[in-house]
Amino acid sequence: MTTAFDLLRTLARERAVVASAASVIGWDQETYLPDDGHSWRADQLAWLSEKAHELGTSAAWGDALAATEAEGSAPALAAAMRREFDRATKLPGELVAREAVASSLGKQAWAAARKTSDFAAFAPHLEALLAIAREKAERWGYSAEPYDALVDAYERGATAAGIATLFDALQPRLRDLAAAAVERSNNRDAKLPAGPYPIAAQQAFNAEVAASLGFDFKAGRIDTTTHPFCTTLGPRDVRLTTRYDEGDFTSSLFGVMHEAGHGLYEQGLPDAEFGLPSGDAASLGIHESQSRLWENHVGRSRPFWEKWLPVAAKHFPQLAAITLDDFLAAIHRAEFSYVRVEADEATYDLHILLRFGLERRLVSGELSVKDVPAAWNESFRDLFGMTPPDDARGCLQDIHWSMGGLGYFPTYTLGNLNAAQLFAAATSRPEIATANSKADYAPLLGWLREHVHARGAVPTPAEIIEAATGSPPSPEAHLAHLKSRYL
Repeated sequence: MTTAFDLLRTLARERAVVASAASVIGWDQETYLPDDGHSWRADQLAWLSEKAHELGTSAAWGDALAATEAEGSAPALAAAMRREFDRATKLPGELVAREAVASSLGKQAWAAARKTSDFAAFAPHLEALLAIAREKAERWGYSAEPYDALVDAYERGATAAGIATLFDALQPRLRDLAAAAVERSNNRDAKLPAGPYPIAAQQAFNAEVAASLGFDFKAGRIDTTTHPFCTTLGPRDVRLTTRYDEGDFTSSLFGVMHEAGHGLYEQGLPDAEFGLPSGDAASLGIHESQSRLWENHVGRSRPFWEKWLPVAAKHFPQLAAITLDDFLAAIHRAEFSYVRVEADEATYDLHILLRFGLERRLVSGELSVKDVPAAWNESFRDLFGMTPPDDARGCLQDIHWSMGGLGYFPTYTLGNLNAAQLFAAATSRPEIATANSKADYAPLLGWLREHVHARGAVPTPAEIIEAATGSPPSPEAHLAHLKSRYL
């Protein structure tokens, strides 16, 4: 007998087909789309986004959801779907389509403006996307300020005030730790052998490492783009992207390990639940915990490089001349830098504190778009003691605002905190710690599959962390990790 929940699953699958089709052409837009194709691509994405929204907010969907709740099927999953439905129905299809167009054109304008360091060329697009973000916040509703509604879309249950309280407590400890780490690094002249590190060799090595972590290339691939990302185009189709620097092979490698962490999460979600909260990631803070865990806690560790430095030297012969200790000192080097994606672990979170403060002021109206470059530079001087030389290495360096991602940035630091807490809990188990010491990460991945991936988005992010680690989310494991590694 067909139940109401069966019908709801059918409707969810139909919406997932449309949404994943939008993901496919969105991935193409960031990788292979020719410049003159952006205008039509914006129309395509707008239509697909609006169609997916119509399906997920239809009367048929609402009726099936209500009937599912009435029959008592999968109550936790139904509650998660009710939250999604109630938020989605507050946004008209016209707004969803308008945002898709604005985001598509905004990303194109951002890429061009970044190349020439011309913030004024991007400013009108940011104005449009900011207006849309504020409109969405008003329609969703919020407890204290519009930013609450935006950040909740990425990190369920989070508020601006709650994040501010956490970040205000972190900032002085992070600044002191970062300054000490930079000073310590400056006292040791450790650097990688000079390039070139050929791109073809980087591609081969990166793929070998990603596969060793458990990334399934029968269900994914790696491509090249301006701003690295991971996206899921459907069950068993996860795409990673990176960019290359022939002077430093670790730039693309750690980028791939980071995105592979996202990809391992996506490949670990239940395939049969695709399109439902039970088959979706819990939040960006949980997603980022996976990428940070594999990039930093695994990829920058001594056991990892005890195994992989000799392999890397086969791809890049100049590495045969560097000792393991000198190599680790080079990749653990801390320095204040202008660009977030190139920042080391010790200084990275300062970049996020800056962005959180600015976008919170943007959404509230305290900061106007035209004043963003000056405000960025002022905040950068306060946190880092230096001024970005141009907007390309300042307020234009990130893609997030161009795609309407206001509220996104805090999840990076939340991800760092979660990663450290999860890794500490996992490695407290002797069998995982022993395997990690031999650069065998199958037990670690298995633990993450059980305690994080398989849970989908039905529990809240905080519930996932507490159930996996035995403690509520906390910054202490992250600070202990940074202190141990850098000081």
